[in-house]
Amino acid sequence: MIENRTKAKLRAGETVYGVFAKTPEPTIAEIAAMCGWDFVICDCEHGPASPREFEGFARAVELGGASPHVRVPDNDKATILRLMDGGAHGVHVPWVNTAAEADRAVRAVKYHPRGERGLAGTRASDHGLGEPLGDYIVRSNDQTLVVVQAETADAVANIDAICMVDDVDVVFLGPTDLSHSLGLAGHLDHPDVVAAMDEVAGACQRHGLALGIFCGSAEMAVQWLDKGARYIVTGAEGLMARAMHSFLEEVRR
Repeated sequence: MIENRTKAKLRAGETVYGVFAKTPEPTIAEIAAMCGWDFVICDCEHGPASPREFEGFARAVELGGASPHVRVPDNDKATILRLMDGGAHGVHVPWVNTAAEADRAVRAVKYHPRGERGLAGTRASDHGLGEPLGDYIVRSNDQTLVVVQAETADAVANIDAICMVDDVDVVFLGPTDLSHSLGLAGHLDHPDVVAAMDEVAGACQRHGLALGIFCGSAEMAVQWLDKGARYIVTGAEGLMARAMHSFLEEVRR
């Protein structure tokens, strides 16, 4: 397992930037990493990637100089195990609504004594060919990044308890799902949605956790940087679509 430079930056108080990729294509992942993102996330919740495809994705991200992260489809220990074993440095766990669910996510990512992750000679442990597995366990528990997604009204109601769970590194706001949960789908500027997101931001500040958020535009990212967010994510497909539209508009004038 290569050093998690994204986690090192967060520990140093820096801001990190990443991009979701729904398409599990290693070349796209490598190019994204080479463009300067701190981390690239293979989206296995909203995308079609299998654990096998994620392994190739993770190798490409590392080759490009970034940290490979994964968004898992659910908070299931067996699912998380297979993707972590493929080489994820960090994991996004969606729909975390309680402290118990946050702790379940941490225990799935971490080895004993903090967690319950199964141990084997996999890609994550250099197939057991590098350091002794006992040393690997200690280093993995220190280096792996746990991101819990707060994207429902229930999560907002329980946010202080979620933030108090040991080894949660980032609380990540999903504005679209949160607005949907509040009955205001897509209305990200509605006062109730803004208030809910600000409550999560305040809890992160109170408990010393990094606040993460998905930003559909650079303007939104700047707004949330001003609110203290340090884990900024956008979408590769959205960036690509905007670039294509911009190019065509320019050349067709």
